[in-house]
Amino acid sequence: MTDIQEAVAAIADELVGSGAERGLQVAAYVDQQPVVDVAAGVADAASGRPVRSGTLFSNWSIGKGATATLLHRLVDAGALGYETRVADVWPEFARHGKQAITVRQVLNHSAGVPGLPSDVTVESVCNWEAMVAALEDAQPWWEPGTKVGYHAYTFGHLVGEIVRRVRGRALGDVLDELTADIGRPGEIRFGIPAAEVGATVDLATLEDAPSDGDRSVGMPADLPMFRAVPPAIMPNAALGNDPRVIAADIPAGAKVTARALARLYAGWLGPVDGARLVSAERLGAASAESSSGTDQVFGNESRWGLGFALGLPWDDAGSPRVFGMAGAGGSWAGADPVRGVAVAVTRNVMGMDFTTVERMVRAILDAVDRG
Repeated sequence: MTDIQEAVAAIADELVGSGAERGLQVAAYVDQQPVVDVAAGVADAASGRPVRSGTLFSNWSIGKGATATLLHRLVDAGALGYETRVADVWPEFARHGKQAITVRQVLNHSAGVPGLPSDVTVESVCNWEAMVAALEDAQPWWEPGTKVGYHAYTFGHLVGEIVRRVRGRALGDVLDELTADIGRPGEIRFGIPAAEVGATVDLATLEDAPSDGDRSVGMPADLPMFRAVPPAIMPNAALGNDPRVIAADIPAGAKVTARALARLYAGWLGPVDGARLVSAERLGAASAESSSGTDQVFGNESRWGLGFALGLPWDDAGSPRVFGMAGAGGSWAGADPVRGVAVAVTRNVMGMDFTTVERMVRAILDAVDRG
């Protein structure tokens, strides 16, 4: 595996050189040891600012892995359990028949509350109190625990408010503890104050892939996906670059570096530098199937561990114990407990083509398989 860094770097340079990518990062650990840390291309096309290993990328749901980790660590600490009812720590959540929803159901996307108000705006999704109130007033789409559906935005505020209530601290402060523990302080962020961007924080600028277009054109307005992700807050480059979104705590996603996420997932697999991020029991909960079936929001077949999607984005059946999260725009981070591999790929060109992720991850897994 001595040439794995060079092989990944060569692929990254090829993708940037061909124009397929503007800027990207790839990082990987094998058996809790770092083996890849690649940064290529530019973080901002207008200025030509280069991507560095410490450049943050707004890569949407890829950050759910960090959000879920915060809750799993509370379970490790004995502060709550997977069968704890959300209303036990958040009493106002019990309205409209939600009193029996459990932490497990929140983590495996079977809670039944993926929807947002039809009049949601960028301002309201950036307002913590407004999102919490919307969840308190929400009515389940199905009997909790009986079906599965991706809680695209609501997952973040459900988990985030549980963590905030249990810890009694701002969610960003709890995340700061996590990033300090993995030795990458500030490299997984929810909100970033405007004054920090460009001053102390190097943040990549998003752009939409030329061929991606508006995928919602021609779709019926009453589709379940538009009730979970209304058009006003559909992830795209303009939304991700919006200063309000950059500054807000929206824990359904995060601003991340690949090296921090790879280190996070390596910590799931075992001790790194002598310290364990979560217990072996948490790893079992994350990587074992907890819910599955036809997604009630997006219509695809899905499999979930607790807080993490199972399988690789392009290969579910062949990698049953792989767990991680993809991000809108074609990023991914996750881990393979069988091979002992943790990988993260970030990009600033948003498209739903996962070819770059597949090439990078395959190159790393093939190198591990060859030994």
